[in-house]
Amino acid sequence: MNTLKTNLRYSTIITFALSFLFFSCGKDKAKKDESKKEEIKIDSTKIVLKQALTFYASFDKGIDADFSLGDPKLYTVPSRTARDSAQVGIHKEGITIAENQGYKGNALQYSDRNKGYIYYPSKNNISYTDKNWNGAISFWLNLDPATDLKPGYCDPIQITDVSYNDASIWVDFTKENPRDFRLGVIGDKTSWKKDTTVSDNEDKDFLSQLVPVSKPPFAKGSWTHIFINFKNLNSDNGETSLYLNGKLQGTRNGIKDPFTWELEKSNIYLGLGYIGLMDELSIFNRNLTQEEIDKLYALENGVHTLLQ
Repeated sequence: MNTLKTNLRYSTIITFALSFLFFSCGKDKAKKDESKKEEIKIDSTKIVLKQALTFYASFDKGIDADFSLGDPKLYTVPSRTARDSAQVGIHKEGITIAENQGYKGNALQYSDRNKGYIYYPSKNNISYTDKNWNGAISFWLNLDPATDLKPGYCDPIQITDVSYNDASIWVDFTKENPRDFRLGVIGDKTSWKKDTTVSDNEDKDFLSQLVPVSKPPFAKGSWTHIFINFKNLNSDNGETSLYLNGKLQGTRNGIKDPFTWELEKSNIYLGLGYIGLMDELSIFNRNLTQEEIDKLYALENGVHTLLQ
């Protein structure tokens, strides 16, 4: 009888141990499966981001774009009306490559506000179309707007064939402290400018086209991610959104004004009046989802990760 009880006790213990082991293995397997699914999801996000990429400049190997569907060269012109005098490379005082000072690797450094413009050509580097135009623009800035910038408006990036107020996409800092940060997605000037006697920044028709951010999170020694999303431009229902550090700051809907470019004259202008560091400029051929924006913001090695 004692032997039988002992055997039953051992049998119960062994059964319990095997059940626990089976449950633990099953739980570990479930965790591994979930982890594997997450890795596959992350990898698939990288793949679709890479497929949408049209332009990328890291400034780690110089000023030419690391990846581009168009001209990868950076150009300098003394004025926008002097396109025929464009020179390859940086020929503007106060702009250098800052080694190991970037968000990742090197960065483009602006140390003063000088005359002249630097740009990458828009053609094929940004997927412009005259109907239902979609895209996204991403880059990083490092500055204290209150102490680094000189008086006056400052556009870290401006994409247009004419000017900031005519078929243009840009972000700027306002001219005085405390400075706001604004997204401008402005259609053809002939479509929106009704009163030519009023300056743009006093014109309600101009101001209504902006997405302003008060007290933006820029700080000296800290990198801030700027992301511009847009879709369905050149339709009756265009939309644009501004994100800072992955967080939505504002959206403008119902954009109806056309964006008419002479594509050969359109350029991606950088650092208009800007003083500070810029890095990791990338452009995509469609608007990105929140998940993709989060992934882009969190890339450990920057957009290089997408190209590996």
